[in-house]
Amino acid sequence: MRIRDPIHGVIPVSDPEKAVIDSRFYQRLRYVRQLGFGDMAFPGATHTRHAHCLGAMFVASRVFNAVASRSDLPDDVREHFCTAVRLAVLCHDLGHMPLSHASERIAPRRSLLRLPGWLDSVAEGEQATHEDYTAKLLLDSSLTEIIQKEFGSRGITPMAAVALITGAKPPKDPGFTYKGVDWTPLLRAIVSGELDADRMDYLLRDSFYTGVNYGRYDMDWIVSNLNPAVKDGRAVLALSRAAAFAFEDFLLSRYHMFVSVYLHHTSVNFDHMLRRYYEETPGEFEIPHDPEAFLLCDDAALWYTLRRSKNRWAERISRRQGFKLLAQFTERDTGYDLEVLNSALTSGGFEHYTVLSKGALSKYVGSSGAGGNPGLFILDVSTGRLTEVARYTPLYQRYSGAVRLTRLYVRPDQAERAREMMGRLLGQTTQS
Repeated sequence: MRIRDPIHGVIPVSDPEKAVIDSRFYQRLRYVRQLGFGDMAFPGATHTRHAHCLGAMFVASRVFNAVASRSDLPDDVREHFCTAVRLAVLCHDLGHMPLSHASERIAPRRSLLRLPGWLDSVAEGEQATHEDYTAKLLLDSSLTEIIQKEFGSRGITPMAAVALITGAKPPKDPGFTYKGVDWTPLLRAIVSGELDADRMDYLLRDSFYTGVNYGRYDMDWIVSNLNPAVKDGRAVLALSRAAAFAFEDFLLSRYHMFVSVYLHHTSVNFDHMLRRYYEETPGEFEIPHDPEAFLLCDDAALWYTLRRSKNRWAERISRRQGFKLLAQFTERDTGYDLEVLNSALTSGGFEHYTVLSKGALSKYVGSSGAGGNPGLFILDVSTGRLTEVARYTPLYQRYSGAVRLTRLYVRPDQAERAREMMGRLLGQTTQS
């Protein structure tokens, strides 16, 4: 099968992959938007996790094939590794909840999913995450049988795919070792790492559909400069020094997309209202822990519930009547005292709320744990010397701390008076 994609052109799909794509669990992603409330700010941002995962799978094979071409892997091993990576990336978002990340706050307890113990090492807390759901669907649902049937003869199991997605060590050898070198770290880095297929697709895709230029970067140059390297008996992903500047551009593209698109004040506003809806009307909409029931838990189901709800936040969301942005500042801005502003708004009888958002250059640098910090190295091709990317590029030092965006929102009918009051208050602060 071949799929036409606006970002990558023609995407080839194998018969086993088609069987997964045709499954109900994958088709559910047609009804889960990639950017949640993103289309409230960017009307074109109606693309889905379904399309993103196909694109990411295509990128994964491009990356792996570039790396494999510089290795001594025989054809059969290359095919095995590439198939496993493509499957893992294709399935990596299966567990996303309605409006993507916006609904994870009402996910059930992780224990209800009854995940195997070997995944406990990458658990992020007592509440289930979308990765927990992805693992559940791959390991314990009707999709499990499809993968076993279509990929079992190729020596690829659902467990191996989950290991690549989560970074957890499975009880059985996933079969990613060749000539005594464990290729798991490199394959894992392609699935989820500093320079992974997920990011490489969503930056271009989200940039395209939102109509901004911040997410563009030189994919061709980056891919053509990727290499395998062996460190302590483990294969790692290495980028030639010649492409270091292109990688920095890639990092900045992601950073700028976070600040300008993913954390846009309108999207953040509706995310907060959804949280207030969940808090005030517990149980009206729930994330089921049963895989079959989860099939019906998508954006359409949530929007149907919101439109019928009598909750004031649900009504505001469904009518696109968000609160108005009153003030926005970062830790670098001066003259803003959040405590004073909140106190003045409360004293003045203004209905308002504050939302704090964070955007970081990298979620992996400084992380720890079995599933964290997939390595990326800069390679000096002439000497073979490897340097951790965080120590090579100065961007990590410059942007080591997360940008904190603080927003104040006020009820629309009170916005004009609130702005006048805040202007007077900030003017007094400046003069003093």
